[in-house]
Amino acid sequence: MILCCGEALIDMLPARTAAGEEAFVPRPGGSVFNTAVALGRLGAPAGLFAGLSTDLFGPRLAAAAGAAGVDLSLSPRSSRPTTLAFVAFEGGETRYHFLDEGSAGRMLDPAALPALPAQVTALFLGGISLAAEPCGSAFEALARREAPRRVIMLDPNIRPALVAGGPAHRARLARLVALADIVKLSLDDLAWLEGAGEAPAQARALLGRGPRLVLLTQGAGGAAAYWPGGVAHAPAPAVAVVDTVGAGDTFNAGVLAALHAAGALDRAALADPREAVLRRALGLGVRAAALSVTRPGADPPWAAELR
Repeated sequence: MILCCGEALIDMLPARTAAGEEAFVPRPGGSVFNTAVALGRLGAPAGLFAGLSTDLFGPRLAAAAGAAGVDLSLSPRSSRPTTLAFVAFEGGETRYHFLDEGSAGRMLDPAALPALPAQVTALFLGGISLAAEPCGSAFEALARREAPRRVIMLDPNIRPALVAGGPAHRARLARLVALADIVKLSLDDLAWLEGAGEAPAQARALLGRGPRLVLLTQGAGGAAAYWPGGVAHAPAPAVAVVDTVGAGDTFNAGVLAALHAAGALDRAALADPREAVLRRALGLGVRAAALSVTRPGADPPWAAELR
């Protein structure tokens, strides 16, 4: 099972009522939650470790994950509120405003870390859960504890407006990069972490810090994979973009699902990867993400839609 560790929240998506008034529509979301749902829809064994609420929205999150076959047995419940992320689309960019104080997800602390069953072979971490406390410390502790025996994939998915302690967050991400086997970054993430520079050279430099595979998503430019033995690129299919929310999360799931199906989601296989396997994984990630952006909200495709 691929255990996705991080936030599960409600995206409040902009909409209009029948009378034309501005409104927001609640949709299950969160970077890590989206990746778990996308994995389940693609037929991969997926689990979620996230703090879930018993409030109005918590059961909606549980139902959406359950419908995709995601195992929630490791996710603790509490009466704390669900995190809300209000979304706005401005000038082609997606902007977020989070209501997260004292939430069920944010208040997850290191004492809540579960013992993982043997069927968990890989962990996926990332998103806003790494920038908040105490949950950020909890997920870092989990990664450090499990890295010697399980594959770790990291997607920082940085939201600069949410990162109040920039230097502290950079330091945490540097530690997690060193622990991870796979690191996925958008061009914006890479620029935030590494500053101005040539993206391919920066991606290759990250390989020297611990990861065995670095994935770089480039929006309409597709995605690239860097590993010590080479580089591969997958172009993005031409699609009519409706909403980019969840595209990177769906890409992550496509890559993980393809590596799992090929028997390559283990540390030995990633230490000496086969180029054909990496190219197939990159291709599935790009195709899944391309389909997800053709519909509103984070709505990853099912496996049958990609055949």
